[in-house]
Amino acid sequence: MGKSQKKKAMRRHNPVRVPDSHLPKGLASASQQSSKSNEILPIIQKMESPDVSERKWACVAVSNIIQNDPSTRRLLQGKNVVGALITRLTDSEEEVVIEAVGALRNLCVDGGYDICAEMYNKNILAPLKSFIPKMSTTLTQYLETPKVPDSVQRIVYDFSDNVITILWCLSETSNKALNAINDIQLVPFLMSFLAACNKLSLAPVTAAAQCLYVLTDDNWPAITDVRSDAGYLACLLSIARREQPVPAPDSQPDPRAITLAVLSAGILRNILPIPPPSAASFVEIDKDVILPLLQPVISAISLSEISNEVQELVQRQNSEPQLEKMTLHTPKSGHKTEIELQLENLEGKLRTVQLSLEILTGACATLPDPTPDLPKDQEDPEGDDDLDIDAQVDIEMDATEETTQNIVESPSFLTTLVAPLLALTQPTALSFPPLASQSVHPPSTSALSSVHISALECLNNIFLSLTTTPNPSVAADVNAGLTVWNGVWTALGLVGTQTGPGQEKRQEFWEVAVGVLWGVGGVWKGSLVSNAEQIDLLIQFNNSTFNPRQKTQCIGALECLAQTPTAIDANRKISEHLLSLLPVASISASLDTEPMIQAVSALIDIYSDETLPYDINFRQGNYLERLVNSVEAVRKVVKAIDRRTGGGRELRRRGEEVRENLIGFIKYRRDLQL
Repeated sequence: MGKSQKKKAMRRHNPVRVPDSHLPKGLASASQQSSKSNEILPIIQKMESPDVSERKWACVAVSNIIQNDPSTRRLLQGKNVVGALITRLTDSEEEVVIEAVGALRNLCVDGGYDICAEMYNKNILAPLKSFIPKMSTTLTQYLETPKVPDSVQRIVYDFSDNVITILWCLSETSNKALNAINDIQLVPFLMSFLAACNKLSLAPVTAAAQCLYVLTDDNWPAITDVRSDAGYLACLLSIARREQPVPAPDSQPDPRAITLAVLSAGILRNILPIPPPSAASFVEIDKDVILPLLQPVISAISLSEISNEVQELVQRQNSEPQLEKMTLHTPKSGHKTEIELQLENLEGKLRTVQLSLEILTGACATLPDPTPDLPKDQEDPEGDDDLDIDAQVDIEMDATEETTQNIVESPSFLTTLVAPLLALTQPTALSFPPLASQSVHPPSTSALSSVHISALECLNNIFLSLTTTPNPSVAADVNAGLTVWNGVWTALGLVGTQTGPGQEKRQEFWEVAVGVLWGVGGVWKGSLVSNAEQIDLLIQFNNSTFNPRQKTQCIGALECLAQTPTAIDANRKISEHLLSLLPVASISASLDTEPMIQAVSALIDIYSDETLPYDINFRQGNYLERLVNSVEAVRKVVKAIDRRTGGGRELRRRGEEVRENLIGFIKYRRDLQL
């Protein structure tokens, strides 16, 4: 049962606005999809114009023309818009540089990894690196001078926001890009914005926090830089605890202040353990910072209300006359209507919830990963180093056990944490794109579906922790188990089983949900009664997926359902399915090795107690002889596991254990003579 980890593809506060992986490849198809094909060439031509106003207009036009329009963006990419904009970063006119940075930032946000990789390969870091000293100097001037020119404020706010956003998007692109960004040593620059958060607009400060959150995720250079400065740690802790007041327009609370606190908490968690003598080293980050901050964030939002509000705003937007956003002489890259600002605000709330779920998922991922494979020159082919490996796992378990207890030690955690998470899994009318058309507001649809999946991943880790570190009071609350079980199935019913281009998120929802079902089944094993339709859907999913991990989870969930004492018919259907997956002497296994091992283990566990009512299926179905016929084939499959491959060592050890258990189980059942 694998734990869920944080997903780098979901880090951006404005992620890929319109997922376009389902669109046909090639410029010809993009040209057919785009309604703005005729506008592409003038933009590219004016990018090289000797007239400053035309160059500026062209940069602004890129930002405006690609909004929620992946086909037009692809057409621009085909005309080397990235290279043209990077050239403009060294333009002699500052206004052109500022607009070019803004356009590149929007391309990063809309285009995702591919376009970020193109920017890196075209050496965007060289001009970006040269901007950092200037921005640092301007920030210092801004903080020291009560009144500064508008141009200075624009550099501190808009320009810094855009440059930092590009840097954080690039840092997620590849290890090469990340290493190059590490060489720039951004941490002092980024922390200067966080340290001045009560004097600055929240836009650049939040961008700096986002960038630092990404840089400190499993990236030792940035982690070391943050850990080594007690001032940085104190600043982050203060923001995470919301001890620092932040300015807000018109004295109204800015929702980005919550995002900033969440990001600061996430950075602190990324750099754990915090070394003394910092005051933060004496704080239990998960218990005293993460949970108190994030539980209210995930509990206070209603996805159905946001979905309804988005649809109403879009309807109003479509009924109002649309004003031309750009003209040759007065480009306005920052102009947004009131409705656009409201939609952006709603999307921001969703992304803050998603970010909170991502951090909670990490806090709930309290189990060590499977035993790492040793290098070939250190591997003992006889397995004599098992004791050393076990000791390593024990150390990791000890280090994470406290977090597990923090999350599940309270009897009320099912209502304070699990209940709001379950609510966040329930789809709305806007959560997934329609089968035959695009969503009425793709950014909100992207955010909603990501929230659902992130909530499932958090639930997966919670119940994985509970199956490994059981809590008797939780297991005794059967009604709570049924509530979670039925809640997940209700969500699956709303998601549906539709597949195809553009429906990748529906498939991902199912993939994560099956893991949750396995975890819930493990906590309340023997107490959950499932209906025939649910069992059929799990079997259907198991037969249709090609992912061994998902097959293993499916088998695990079915195993739990088969152990409900009174569910004799369900037990028979599940057991027949599991037996059909096993190899026999003349027929190869229909499964990959890991799910096959899980199927063998499941059958042993299901029928380990011959006194249970459903054991009649074992005797009447002649299951014993069917297991006997699979022993030799199972042995061959296990023996064929290559310990030198990734995860092969642990899988081989588990396979050997299950094979021995199978032989012992057969002997036990034969001795019963039932």
